[in-house]
Amino acid sequence: MKFEKIVKGGLAALMAMSMAACSGSSSSAASTSAPADGTAASAAPAADAGTAPAAKGAFKLGGSGPLSGGAAVYGNAVKNAAELAVAEINAKGGIQFELNMQDDEHDAEKAVNAYNALKDWGMQVSLATVTSAPGAAVAPLYAEDQTFAITPSGSSLAVIYADSTNQSGAYGNVFQMCFTDPNQGVASADYLSTHKDLGSKVAIIYKNDDNYSTGIYEKFTAEAQAKGLEVVYSGTFAGEDNDFNVQLAKAQEAGADILFLPIYYQPASTILKQASEMGYKPTVFGVDGMDGILSMEGFDTKLAEGVYLLTPFSADATDDLTKNFVNNYKAKYGDVPNQFAADAYDAVYAIAQGLEAAGATADMSNADICKALVGQFTSMTFNGLTGADVTWNANGEVSKAPKAVVIQNGVYVGVEG
Repeated sequence: MKFEKIVKGGLAALMAMSMAACSGSSSSAASTSAPADGTAASAAPAADAGTAPAAKGAFKLGGSGPLSGGAAVYGNAVKNAAELAVAEINAKGGIQFELNMQDDEHDAEKAVNAYNALKDWGMQVSLATVTSAPGAAVAPLYAEDQTFAITPSGSSLAVIYADSTNQSGAYGNVFQMCFTDPNQGVASADYLSTHKDLGSKVAIIYKNDDNYSTGIYEKFTAEAQAKGLEVVYSGTFAGEDNDFNVQLAKAQEAGADILFLPIYYQPASTILKQASEMGYKPTVFGVDGMDGILSMEGFDTKLAEGVYLLTPFSADATDDLTKNFVNNYKAKYGDVPNQFAADAYDAVYAIAQGLEAAGATADMSNADICKALVGQFTSMTFNGLTGADVTWNANGEVSKAPKAVVIQNGVYVGVEG
């Protein structure tokens, strides 16, 4: 996830130490998973800082996200699922966590302030940030302070790479549970190239001042060309633009029967409304930023009927792990969890797996905990809600298989194949 990358400027200079921040290796290749029984002990009500208490000797797990403001649907999903995972893990009596989620309002400066508050609190391990621009702002601080972080949903490469091109200079201790932006573009083109029944001519509308959107667009178009997909139109918008009639008219005139939207659900909702008003009915295909459109206040979900998107998680899956997670989440928070919640739940369990396999204890220094977790994450296999046999490379990028869902009767339904 997401959201635009900030210009890192002088922050990149801190990264001469990045790969040394908590380098190390581990011989462990353990494979574990989140509990299939879904048993959870209720976490105590969160304080203003988003804390959840635990027993003595607990690891202090921090993070920040937009718990208020326009992107709060993402931040609260992450916070809720992290609380649920912590309660379950603590109830088992082994690894213990104390959770502290700060509100950064999807603002880079406020994310830095949140990081400093978490550091003063004594944070030892982190869920980093929910969105990418704040993540790019604080990633150098995690490297400088030798604190391990894994973002559930910050998909921009700027979160894990220090250089301006996001191709080298990996921090080495900042990891991602979500797909990177480029991987989403490639996976989307691959899916459409093997599902010709969805259409044959592709139009794209993307946000040209957003690193998330442009990153997916660039990789999608390159992969589309390699796979023989015909892209007949590409249109852009910027800032708070909310009139897409020109772009939609050009897509329709070009004969596009697939409309690819590598954008967030807010502008996507407007595009769907305006396309409907003009009688344009292509197959709409989106990515993870579209998740949240069904819970958007004031949006007619009928407009999203038949929309496809790639996601690592489908709440209607029938495996025990997913069913128990969805049931427990709904019981506690009164809502169906989205993929951001699922990624956060997995991130907490992956941290717990790494700590347990490494034999880490809460009295260790941040640097030693960081070194232990980097060693585990670059050697272990993880099974969770968002993927089986999940692995990470030394740069912090995750490898797992995406899934397609389609919106039917106002809910996400998994698509086989």
